[in-house]
Amino acid sequence: MTGPLQDITVVDLSRALAGPHAAMMLGDMGARVIKVESPGTGDDTRGWGPPFVGPEDDPISTYFLAANRNKESITLDLKSDDGRDVLTRLVQRSDVLIENFRPGVLDRLGFTVERLHELNPRLVILAISGFGHDGPQGGRAGYDQIAQGEAGLMSVTGPSADEPTRIGVPIGDLLAGMYGAYGVVSALHERNTTGTGRVVRTSLLAAVVGAHAFQGTAYTVAGQVGHAQGNHHPALSPYGLFHCQDGDVQVACGSESLWVKLAEGFDIDPRTPGLGTNRERVAHPDLVRSTLNTAFATWQLDDLLPRLAELGIPSGEVRTIDRVYDWDQTRSQGLVLDVDHPVLGSIEIPGPPIRFDDNAFAGGRESHLAPPTLGQHNDSVRAWLAEEDTA
Repeated sequence: MTGPLQDITVVDLSRALAGPHAAMMLGDMGARVIKVESPGTGDDTRGWGPPFVGPEDDPISTYFLAANRNKESITLDLKSDDGRDVLTRLVQRSDVLIENFRPGVLDRLGFTVERLHELNPRLVILAISGFGHDGPQGGRAGYDQIAQGEAGLMSVTGPSADEPTRIGVPIGDLLAGMYGAYGVVSALHERNTTGTGRVVRTSLLAAVVGAHAFQGTAYTVAGQVGHAQGNHHPALSPYGLFHCQDGDVQVACGSESLWVKLAEGFDIDPRTPGLGTNRERVAHPDLVRSTLNTAFATWQLDDLLPRLAELGIPSGEVRTIDRVYDWDQTRSQGLVLDVDHPVLGSIEIPGPPIRFDDNAFAGGRESHLAPPTLGQHNDSVRAWLAEEDTA
């Protein structure tokens, strides 16, 4: 193992996405992550698809592959004596435990917070729920689609206020995983001083509300309720999607000086009534869009983007997913990994979004593990526990 968390062992009891994403982030940084799965079925996402790849009689979900790199898999029936015994020994030898059961489930299995800290006072516990572990709706089941709606995100996403729209990735799950990993690392740092672990809690609700940014303060401070405005920013203009002869271009003018450069570069008078200041432009979105769409109408995208770059205007095209992963810039950042899967062989998977300046590798480790098959490490993990028991 290499990386800043190479001395950390994580027991990952979570399934689906929020908890597994948090565990994967810790694994990317070098932690040893042991994923505990139910015998026979495993993580829920092993059955989510299409697409599936691999043998027809035992297909592999690409959804599962997205959230489980750099992990080992062991199957345990936590309702059995053997399963509880192995989990007990794992807890005693680990630094972090991650779970996203509905509140109370782990307690009923005999692993209350108090019991876990009796077994290992230094254990950091990450608990991720749908809407929080307490409060009037604590314990309510949470899924990303529901959380995106309940936490207000869908109301500010989409073409208009009449068409609330979910974001095209499970952003509530992903944010909860990121916040959870951030909390875990903070608690591990604190443990260096206190000598004891603590419980870190987050939820899909908390994660989405935590990402409201300016939409949150617009309401809490100014009393304004945000609403969906399509592909254009509610407080900056021009900042959004415009059309040229053969496609779409995104333009982001974050300052008045950029607006002047953009306008003058395309023979637009920047002082035109309704366009003179950012406040005016935000108040006249149709005028801004028609003005720039007209200015761009005769331009091919391949010519327009260089022209905008020449003017110093932040801009870009709208890429499909395949063109993102085939892009040399994406690959230069270590965002595509080559790993050896025990069934699929050599495959490419998305890589971690963090690099350190002392190496060219993605994440904090020099090599990455493919997402495991179900129970792939049953024997090796049990052998390691036996060695630890003997020692």
